[in-house]
Amino acid sequence: MKERIVLAYSGGLDTSVAIGWIADATGAEVIAVAVDVGQGGESLETVRQRALGCGAVEAYVADARDEFANEYCMPTLKAGALYQNHYPLISAISRPVIVKHLVKAAKQFGATTVAHGCTGKGNDQVRFEVGIQTLGPDLKCIAPVRDLALTRDKAIAYAEEKNLPIETTKKNPYSIDQNVWGRAIETGYLEDIWNAPTKDIYSYTDSPEFPPAPDEVTITFKEGIPVAIDGVAVTPLQAIEQLNRRGGAQGIGRIDMVEDRLVGIKSREIYEAPGAMVLMEAHKHLENVTVEREQARFKATVSQRWSELVYDGQWFSPLKRSLDTFIEDTQRYVSGDIRMELHGGRAVVNGRRSDTGLYRFDLATYDTGDTFDQSSARGFIDIFGLTSKVATERDERVAGEAK
Repeated sequence: MKERIVLAYSGGLDTSVAIGWIADATGAEVIAVAVDVGQGGESLETVRQRALGCGAVEAYVADARDEFANEYCMPTLKAGALYQNHYPLISAISRPVIVKHLVKAAKQFGATTVAHGCTGKGNDQVRFEVGIQTLGPDLKCIAPVRDLALTRDKAIAYAEEKNLPIETTKKNPYSIDQNVWGRAIETGYLEDIWNAPTKDIYSYTDSPEFPPAPDEVTITFKEGIPVAIDGVAVTPLQAIEQLNRRGGAQGIGRIDMVEDRLVGIKSREIYEAPGAMVLMEAHKHLENVTVEREQARFKATVSQRWSELVYDGQWFSPLKRSLDTFIEDTQRYVSGDIRMELHGGRAVVNGRRSDTGLYRFDLATYDTGDTFDQSSARGFIDIFGLTSKVATERDERVAGEAK
């Protein structure tokens, strides 16, 4: 039997051409693997038939939308993960679930190599190959664009020569990656970081300049996971999809940033993540009510490190797994309702309630019913400030002796 190579297949021009390109360059049979993580567009069956029409000997397709929402988006939400305080890891968290299915398909069809369509400048090559090495250590990796010199011009010429069932058009000026958690746009006009984004690049969000009437929404969480919207039960996938629609209509979740790529270069990126950013804001405010102070302070550090690990392709790493354990423990009491107003590009929390919260009216109030013992404050302040007081006295003594 010929050697077999599994290819991460999107259904577009580049990966469709890569099927035959890889076969010609290596002599191997190609199995196309398409994974639906909520990117929209064509049906999986359409994608499957195109892969076969382009020369794949097998086509593995997986509807992973719920899997992606439950096992990848929800941990990101619980972690409060925003790379460089802005990016909700849209592409970074989709790569591990795709890797999981690539390795599964390789085992199922007896493949020895996994191929992906990444370039040598981006983060995704690392995310794919580190994940593949971890889940399938016996598998080899190749990247046709990076390793086999497959350029866009060559792809178009090859598709026309072979009469492949794929539209060959001039390259879109932007590179776009999307899933249910959000949408990422880069390159082209945006590479001049002085240029403002044009309106045509947005798809998940309407302009916040002329929003519809304010939209009030109540999100119910159980142990950090959204379980109902406006009192109606939802799955994580349904919660993200519904808030994508409602948040997107208000122009919420547009992000324009210059980020630090793993390979050492800075890159200008535009993101749209209406559902993710609404959920992040709601979750953060519920944590403010339910998570103990020292836990919350330390979780901020953990969240930053978790974000960096996932961005850098270390989803399956031991450290990330250990941080998951801490984060999961912090979510034990993150249950309750958050009421928000969505309007004009902003998601503003205006109501909170939780049966497991740490907010107590009798301790917080300045009115009748106050149970806080204010007489304890003076002694607390004396002890709390003692180390600084002693250090200052030392500084003054040493300065006086030096004169």
